[in-house]
Amino acid sequence: MTRNKIYSIIFPVVIVLSFINLIGENLFIHESDAEQIAVKTEIFAANKIDLDEVFSQKQLGSFVSNNSTCFRLFAPSAFLVYLNIYDSAESDKPESFEMKADDDGVWEILIDKDLSGKFYGYKVLHNKNDVIDQMPLCVDPYAKAVASFTSYNNPRKSIVFNHEYDWEDDTWIQRDWRDLIIYEMHIRDMTAHTSSGAKQPGTYMGLVERNITGGLNYIKELGVNTVELLPAMESGNCELPYMDSLTGKYNTWNPYERNHWGYMTSNFFAPSSYYAMKWNSFRWNEWTGTDGSQVNKFKDMVKAFHSEGIAVVMDVVYNHLSEYEVGNLKQIDREYYFRLDENRNYISQSGCGNDLKTERPMVRRMIVESILYWMKEYHIDGFRFDLGKLIDWETVEEITREARKVNPNVIIVCEPWGGGYDPKGFSLREWGSWNDQIRNGIKGENPFNGLGWIFGKWYGNNSLDRIKSYVNGTLVRYEHGLFQKAEHSVNYLESHDGYTLGDFIRIGTKEVPADEKIYNTDEHVKLTARQLRLNKLAALFLLTSQGITMIHSGQEFARSKVIETDNNVPDKNKGKMDHNSYEKDNTTNYVNYKHAGLNSDLLQYYKGLIKLRSTFESFRHSDPSHITFYTIKDDNFALGYHINRGKENFIIVFNANQEKEREFILPKGDWSVLVNADSAGIKPISYVNDKIILEPVTGMVLKKIK
Repeated sequence: MTRNKIYSIIFPVVIVLSFINLIGENLFIHESDAEQIAVKTEIFAANKIDLDEVFSQKQLGSFVSNNSTCFRLFAPSAFLVYLNIYDSAESDKPESFEMKADDDGVWEILIDKDLSGKFYGYKVLHNKNDVIDQMPLCVDPYAKAVASFTSYNNPRKSIVFNHEYDWEDDTWIQRDWRDLIIYEMHIRDMTAHTSSGAKQPGTYMGLVERNITGGLNYIKELGVNTVELLPAMESGNCELPYMDSLTGKYNTWNPYERNHWGYMTSNFFAPSSYYAMKWNSFRWNEWTGTDGSQVNKFKDMVKAFHSEGIAVVMDVVYNHLSEYEVGNLKQIDREYYFRLDENRNYISQSGCGNDLKTERPMVRRMIVESILYWMKEYHIDGFRFDLGKLIDWETVEEITREARKVNPNVIIVCEPWGGGYDPKGFSLREWGSWNDQIRNGIKGENPFNGLGWIFGKWYGNNSLDRIKSYVNGTLVRYEHGLFQKAEHSVNYLESHDGYTLGDFIRIGTKEVPADEKIYNTDEHVKLTARQLRLNKLAALFLLTSQGITMIHSGQEFARSKVIETDNNVPDKNKGKMDHNSYEKDNTTNYVNYKHAGLNSDLLQYYKGLIKLRSTFESFRHSDPSHITFYTIKDDNFALGYHINRGKENFIIVFNANQEKEREFILPKGDWSVLVNADSAGIKPISYVNDKIILEPVTGMVLKKIK
């Protein structure tokens, strides 16, 4: 990092000698000032700072107080910074102000006006050769609302935001992690399809409309108690032009030129304007979010979920920044904010063009303050951290400490990979992690040559003992275990990444070849008898295992992501099932509620299992001392276990054998069947008292009567 030492900040003596006192004054910078700027930068170069040590506690961003507006930007490597203020997002004629730097790398200016509603950005110069008019306008990393321009480089302008909001009596949902049933979903996808019935489809408000088929009503009826929103901070949703270059990169992979999922975050304090606009109103080269309404619309959405007792978790991306856009932290101070190699190139273990240097004190501060802001300002109940292993341990620990001061029950889970893999390390720090062991062990790693237990196969080093460990929360007490506590295990079989569970099973059974073009989606979606059994068996295992349960949207009706054919995009995979739909803003991603009706048998089964899990603590709060396993001799694909927690007494049995029935002898007593191959719930289906016989690829739950 020796190149860092070349850069400088302005110390007080230099400030006095070199700057006009601009506090409260307006100064427009002309191109003719370039010579004067060049002289100044040579003076500044004499002052060096250790970027690993510099730190400030000043409030950053823009904020209004006493009819004045203060602007502060942390950019310790910069030579000069100018604030540009605009009357509108469309304006290209700013009023420009030269800013001053303090000893800790904070550039600031106080304007003696209330500038609420104005648009602004920063011009950051890094050496004497930089010309103001040629530098990109940089968005404020602490901006609370942002206007974005829909072009490949996603230019943005920050908004001086100063609105009040009435939360009434709303607050965080307080819930034991063991009781969480998470529904991972994309805000637009839940109501963009016409089958949702939403009047404002694809938006924050459409998601929580009442008396419609989709959105909040559907989620409530399903019975889950927590939603996990795919990234909803302001992000880059336009990618590079296809088969063309931009900023030195060449797009050969994304003919749709979109980034639909939201994993290219640009602003850590601002909600996405993408979900505040009409779902079908996207146009290239237009400004969005200019009225700042996305802020209150996001809050209205959270409040509506809370009114139904449903917690809201945000999927957050603090490991990298939006890759292709120009005018963010990369142009503000790449030396400080990013991990660079010896040639000053971005390190990209994230695979997204850059990795944030989270170990830097002011990057850590920004991340922690962002988390606390979303908790306090938006009443967010928890967070799922994308590629968590790219966040340094000290930052992980500070997030935990500070967030729990605000809400002791705050939900904190992550992907435990990205530059490594360490669910054990996260569990030691009281974070939950996605459990890829149960995902790969139960369904398999891939549907071609990596099928799992429900198919009567062993993937990798999976075994019957490991299957048993999943039931108990994949605890470290077992060989290959991952977690200190069961509630640190986020059990899942499907997420936004990869094939849906429904498509995984369609391909795994070889009933639908992966390379087959599908012309009748409705006919394709309808499950065969074998596919239905496999989906039900997987669901039964997932929803009766200890730990946090996560379901991806549409998993409950075997959602299929078939690439849309009715467009002019040059995609050779049109009509095929998609395993990576991040770039497709169309019916490939949108939840089709007609398909939920076509597979209502599976949907009702999921509803019944969710009701079962929510009603009886045995499926959430049992520890290994409560659980006794039964096995069938010479058949590792038949498994049963007995949960005995005093008043609650259950038998759960599975037969993943693909061909043979299996008999289980029951402990003495009378038992009611709550779940069988056909249905699930909390009401008895039938009664038995001695033994049960399971058909292939089925399971059962029994509750002791006496």
